[in-house]
Amino acid sequence: MSNKVFFIDFQADSKKNNIPNKIKRLFDKAGIAEVLGEDELTAIKVHFGEKGSNTYIHPVFVRQIVDKVKESNAKPFLTDTNTLYTGSRTNSVDHIQTAIENGFAYAVVNAPIIISDGIYSKNIMDVDIDQKHFKRVKIAGDVYRANSMVVLSHVKGHGLAGFGGTMKNLAMGCASAAGKQMQHSDAKPKVMENLCIGCQMCVENCPVDAIHMEDKKAVIDPEVCIGCGECITVCPKRAIEVQWKTDANIFVEKMAEYAYGATQNKKGKVAYFNFVMNVTPLCDCVPWSGIPIVNDIGILASFDPVALDQASLDLIDAQLGNPQSQLKCNHEPGKDKFGGLHKDTNGRRVLEYAEEMGMGSRTYELIKIK
Repeated sequence: MSNKVFFIDFQADSKKNNIPNKIKRLFDKAGIAEVLGEDELTAIKVHFGEKGSNTYIHPVFVRQIVDKVKESNAKPFLTDTNTLYTGSRTNSVDHIQTAIENGFAYAVVNAPIIISDGIYSKNIMDVDIDQKHFKRVKIAGDVYRANSMVVLSHVKGHGLAGFGGTMKNLAMGCASAAGKQMQHSDAKPKVMENLCIGCQMCVENCPVDAIHMEDKKAVIDPEVCIGCGECITVCPKRAIEVQWKTDANIFVEKMAEYAYGATQNKKGKVAYFNFVMNVTPLCDCVPWSGIPIVNDIGILASFDPVALDQASLDLIDAQLGNPQSQLKCNHEPGKDKFGGLHKDTNGRRVLEYAEEMGMGSRTYELIKIK
């Protein structure tokens, strides 16, 4: 059944029961090899962490998944997409360098790194989904072209989404920079005149001719602009301002639609792992790591991304909150931890909406693996 969720905890009392060996048992017991074919190019979707962050999934843990994929005779590569914001992963060169510095060197992880949306996030596939917010979404080209995918997600808080797990990893992590902009904002991008050098790259790349030049500066017509974000990604001076403001419910629904699009051409070819450890207040995209809001819990695996995230949330909520963290309320077991952390968000809506679209079920059976 697709709504089975397999779980290992972090109890370790021998070499046999160390975490790397437990991850391998989880892979086998969950039947992950079922989605992998011989010689298939398998994307292992992971977040490499921003420079300064240290609570992303440990590269040694990722190595265990890589080795099991290779045992299944598939051909794995580690992948992520470039960021919309300015940071250490804005282009593929900086992104790969950051990944290596954060421990994801080939000697450690036993697989090459490929940034799926290309050097400047221009390797894009437009995927038809015909949903409420988007008829078409912009998915990273090499994620789309991979034959199968294993998605490794670090569960933690997020300032806009409430929390980040598998659904966010699919939605933001598999989208091009333009796709990220489409999810983040209902507003239209704006040109910062003091930074614009008049190169006209934005004019040449606008798909709807919404940009023209006035006094050697780019001007965006908001009536024509469709908010695709292409101009943001091609601007060499980052002179086009990202618009982050959005409605919380609309934002997470858009995320769900992008997650749906990221898996559209891989029915029965995707497996998911959630690492419920180092549950920090914010995403691994920030260049620091806050104090975890609960103790480390374990690692979960499933073929159902909705059930997987729901099980992860339930396990987190069952914990006693860490009073030394940024969690200011809902410390008691059973209380909504991410709701207590980011009160203006509605992270659970992403799972409700994904279930409505048929991506999975919030009802699940938790199976503990020893």
